[in-house]
Amino acid sequence: MLEKQICAWTILLAAGCAALTAADQPWKDKLIAQWSAEEARQVLTESPWAKTVTPELAAASAGGGQQQAGIGLGGMGIGMSRRGGRRGAGRAPDDSGSADAGPPPTLTLRWASAMPVIAAELIAREANAPSVDENRYAIAVYGLPGRMIHGDPRKLGAELKKRAAIKREGKRDMRPSSVEVLMHDEGPVILYLFPRSAEIARRDSQLEFDAEIGRLKLAPVFLPEEMVYQGKLEL
Repeated sequence: MLEKQICAWTILLAAGCAALTAADQPWKDKLIAQWSAEEARQVLTESPWAKTVTPELAAASAGGGQQQAGIGLGGMGIGMSRRGGRRGAGRAPDDSGSADAGPPPTLTLRWASAMPVIAAELIAREANAPSVDENRYAIAVYGLPGRMIHGDPRKLGAELKKRAAIKREGKRDMRPSSVEVLMHDEGPVILYLFPRSAEIARRDSQLEFDAEIGRLKLAPVFLPEEMVYQGKLEL
């Protein structure tokens, strides 16, 4: 009798959670043309295609840390501006490798090649949304402080490419074909591009995006089973 009651409560709890999720994501049951600007913003910030994360801050190694070329140590301190200007106030990453201490920034990651994300960017009128080749998957990282990026964006992209992968259970890691560092007035956007020839399937249990940006370490998980719109996997 007790087992039946527990089973019944479990079913009710699961149903309640599913109903709550559906209520929190009303855009899922609508056509894109019916999405409001607020619903579009939800797709871009907290949805199966978007994650808000606080990265881990790796410990600095002896002698000042593991600074990647053109990247401040975890974004603390102020380096060269994107126009090659002077250093700002505070201790910027310099020859000694020192930088002001502080918490890592909160970042937003989007699956930028997914059709719902592209549509939501149009509805939300995001003028600087990245353009993605249809032959590639793309993950965009937003929220990095502008002071963290300095130097040649192309060289920085080549460096970031070495430190990123999409990991899937039972399959080889997917490595980016390229990484673009896009500089905007609102802040830099880092765009990781992966070839679609390495097909991702709905049956893949999860996609773990591992990346290092300076001393920032990211490992958010995306679930293909949830990245479905109108019955189709959208990546």
